[in-house]
Amino acid sequence: MPKIRVAVIGVGYLGRFHAQKYAQADECTLVAVADPDAAAREAVAQELGTRALADYRGLLGQVDAVSIVTPTPLHYSIARDCLSAGAHVLLEKPITESAAEARELIALAARLRRVLQVGHLERFNAAILAAEPYLKAPRFIECHRLAPYRERGTDVNVVLDLMIHDIDIVQTIVQSPLLTIDAVGTPVFSAEIDIANARLRFANGCVANATASRVSLKTERKMRVFEDEAYLSLDLQQKILTVIRKRAPGEPAGALPVSIEEQALEPGDALAAEITAFLRAIRDGGAPVVPGEAGLMALETATRITEQVEAALAARQAGH
Repeated sequence: MPKIRVAVIGVGYLGRFHAQKYAQADECTLVAVADPDAAAREAVAQELGTRALADYRGLLGQVDAVSIVTPTPLHYSIARDCLSAGAHVLLEKPITESAAEARELIALAARLRRVLQVGHLERFNAAILAAEPYLKAPRFIECHRLAPYRERGTDVNVVLDLMIHDIDIVQTIVQSPLLTIDAVGTPVFSAEIDIANARLRFANGCVANATASRVSLKTERKMRVFEDEAYLSLDLQQKILTVIRKRAPGEPAGALPVSIEEQALEPGDALAAEITAFLRAIRDGGAPVVPGEAGLMALETATRITEQVEAALAARQAGH
């Protein structure tokens, strides 16, 4: 079969990595990169031996697939143009600014039979993949996603920037309608919310508690999952999975009535795995690992959390 012709739209910090992975993949050809920043596009094009364009519209009709790695406000219009021109789309998270825009893209992709995959990269994290066989019926989930402050990414708040990763994973694990949200947060260094906590309660009784901060002194990405028969601790940063379970009948006695299994996992390459899955969905005509609908569900929850935090902040300011 002919190789898939691919381009990357937006080759800043993360987009450059997308371009590198496509350039290394056997089943595709990186035909161009597009970015209004001349220095960024020329540097990546020269590094990878491909063509550089200032305007992504020069790619329309010339490529089979694109990664869109631009600021979130541009996601909808660029993805709409690319899908309409017949390209499959890997769209960085959050999928769009609004749920209405996301629904339009999902409907457009379905109508044109194009793959629309959302870049929720943690789905391909080695610790998440290793935990999947143990995830039966979670009762309580706790997530901490902490990062030092940096200017990059502050075009959206911390809920849409960082917490949305955990929202996506939690909703994928729980597989139950979300009933209630109780959220707090505040800006610290930027004009947007920089630290937030949300408690999510699902119809099946599961509760998830998620904290996200981009004003921390250290980077931490951890998740803990409590089930009736087991406790899982996932270090998504160090790629370590610890499973603590009730000791099965017949197992040798120990100091505690549990078995503890710790797996130090190979780091893997989550972005390469994400792009491989995208190319496979194009080739096979199957559903992507993270379809547009998953991106929409994560966005809707993140938006509800944001609205609740902003309403509380506004009420507090009004009280002063």
